[in-house]
Amino acid sequence: MRLLVSVRSAAEVAAAVAGGADIVDAKEPTQGSLGAVSGRVLREIAHAVPAGVPLSIALGDPRNMAALETAIAALDGLAPRPSRVYVKIGLSAAGHGAKALLGTLVDLASRTAIRPSVVAVAYADHAAAGAPAPEMVVRLATATGAEGVLLDTWGKDSGDLFHHLAEPALRAWIAQARAAGLLVALAGSLSIEGVRAVAELPADIVGVRGAACIGGRVGVVSEGRVAHLKAALTRGVAARA
Repeated sequence: MRLLVSVRSAAEVAAAVAGGADIVDAKEPTQGSLGAVSGRVLREIAHAVPAGVPLSIALGDPRNMAALETAIAALDGLAPRPSRVYVKIGLSAAGHGAKALLGTLVDLASRTAIRPSVVAVAYADHAAAGAPAPEMVVRLATATGAEGVLLDTWGKDSGDLFHHLAEPALRAWIAQARAAGLLVALAGSLSIEGVRAVAELPADIVGVRGAACIGGRVGVVSEGRVAHLKAALTRGVAARA
């Protein structure tokens, strides 16, 4: 299982990588669960991430096709990378147009220079988010050709992933996604204890932001905190094996 650490600036990349992050994710935490960084900041982050480290990019929750095109335009300034690139999109604002929006992203992403893999984001608190249920997001991802799914929390002040979904429900969702051949990622206000709990599940990636920072989600990424998270994840996965 790989550890994804979200950074909001190029200045945080070195600490994330030195601490053991397997994937560096570009995200602006003040703009919501999937807040996108500006095009300039994204280019700076991409330049700072070592070539061999995969890059993930949050594109927010676009409301319509125009908003989606604006979001993906930020990718135009990025040079192709030897490592994998992922783009994440939430569907809380898409309403009945969620399938069309996700399908359009898959198509547009394939035409960019970096050709990123598309990850559809489901929210454990989907009712509060006004988003499709996690099971539906798996079906949408499968139908549109997305490569993966991420289960996250939309609200960051109403409990972590395990507050909204018990372990049996998480296992059932992971099994559904795996049966569909999708990459599976879990996140959602996870503390180090939450990371240990995720390590017991058959997911591919666990994502963190607040637990990796001094000062919480809008603080600054700490190499030491990332290292503690990485160690906890490694021990948990080893114990499961």
